[in-house]
Amino acid sequence: MTNDQQVAAAAASDLSDQERIRLEKLEALQAAGEDPYLITKCDVSHHAQEVINDFDELEEKTVTVAGRLMSKRGMGKVGFSDLQDTTGRIQIFSKIDVLGAEDYEKWQSLDIGDLVWIEGQVFRTNRGEISIRNTGWLLLSKSLRPLPEKFHGLRDTDTRYRKRYLDLIMNPDVRDTFIKRSIIIQTIRQELMDRDFLEVETPQLNTVAGGASAKPFVTHHNALDLDLFLRISPELYLKRLIVGGFERVFEIGRNFRNEGMSTKHNPEFTMMELYQAYTDYHGMMDLTEDLVVSAARAVLDDLQITYQGVEIDLNPPFRRMTMLDAVKEYAGIDFREIEDDADAHRVMAERVVPDVLPEMSRGELLNHCFELYAEEKLVQPTFLMDYPIEISPLTKRKPDSNGLVERFELFIGGREYGNAYSELNDPIDQKERFADQMKKHEAGDEEAQLPDEDFVEALEYGMPPTGGLGIGIDRLVMLLTDSGSIRDVLLFPTMRPLT
Repeated sequence: MTNDQQVAAAAASDLSDQERIRLEKLEALQAAGEDPYLITKCDVSHHAQEVINDFDELEEKTVTVAGRLMSKRGMGKVGFSDLQDTTGRIQIFSKIDVLGAEDYEKWQSLDIGDLVWIEGQVFRTNRGEISIRNTGWLLLSKSLRPLPEKFHGLRDTDTRYRKRYLDLIMNPDVRDTFIKRSIIIQTIRQELMDRDFLEVETPQLNTVAGGASAKPFVTHHNALDLDLFLRISPELYLKRLIVGGFERVFEIGRNFRNEGMSTKHNPEFTMMELYQAYTDYHGMMDLTEDLVVSAARAVLDDLQITYQGVEIDLNPPFRRMTMLDAVKEYAGIDFREIEDDADAHRVMAERVVPDVLPEMSRGELLNHCFELYAEEKLVQPTFLMDYPIEISPLTKRKPDSNGLVERFELFIGGREYGNAYSELNDPIDQKERFADQMKKHEAGDEEAQLPDEDFVEALEYGMPPTGGLGIGIDRLVMLLTDSGSIRDVLLFPTMRPLT
């Protein structure tokens, strides 16, 4: 026995009975000169749903379709099969006296999962089901592995995420989710282009991990012998373009953050980020509302939706409230009456607020109380406004306020969906804030923003008043498809290898 034969024999011994039978069928076809893998193209005139939708004009007319065999029924001289393509399923009716005995026998020997091309006439069966009468067919690709059995399908979530191709084959609702995801992105893109925004691309390999507070991934550029970061945000590059004279820019792309994983977090995720000159965070609120509502209308019949059993009303206008008001309403703590850090810690001790650290400032304690007591209460769409300066190093100060900035986040169902600022365009203030962030980084805060001197230099040439906005595409898709986990809306979520 040759080495090749030994390898083939060893491989065959690892196959299941079904896999071995399917492989033998393929080998027989190839030996007979009927190798399906030699077929390079085929004419497809219609898809399954088109045939069903246009039945009145297609009845008794010849069409060609292609797809995967998902079921086979009948025996003897008549057989029924379900063919699935990208639009759905349609029944295929095959008869021995139409195909001929030899061709019909070959058709009946096909396996569930095989990819086929079919020519035939559209008709309605006696039971009223729209079907295609099989008058000719080709095997396009052999399914050497059996699909999950039809009665239970593919339900194990780990297998679904690891083998998304099987998930898409077996679960039509999953395919529908990702079609809606595409529509949502297309809708947002078109809305922005209609408003004269220019779509741009910025680097994903950065020398400075800037634009957000997050722990970055680190990689190495061999040719330059230089460590680089996968971007955590495109913000600082996009604002350079505003300095350069573009007044409206946006980017839809991947960000990478080396942080925890959960039903709401994946290490790589999709963001839409935009910047518009000569407006502020109020202008961004109006734009955010329009984008979310347009995306919802593109994939839903009603703006009254249910997300994971919770009724949510997406009809505008969305509620607007400050962080100070939210903490006062839901925690009963009025930070307007708290003057400084020491006073804030005294109030935290009196109220027995958990997880308070000695180094926290008044602003950080305000945000801490919001996250503890108020965030989950913001079920209906709410723009939460006016954040502490300590957690907003890229945001313009709010005039005549005690340490607040012009920033908002959009909350729906107790989760954050968007983040926006009146962008800081004072280079001196920006440099000082970077210095404060550097101190935090040196003290051990891995999520603090590192200084970007080139960005500060860009601001020194002058950036107009600007509003900026980021919307998490994955979370928005979750909301509009009633998906409980971010992995349900990512085609290939990050998974720990099995071996």
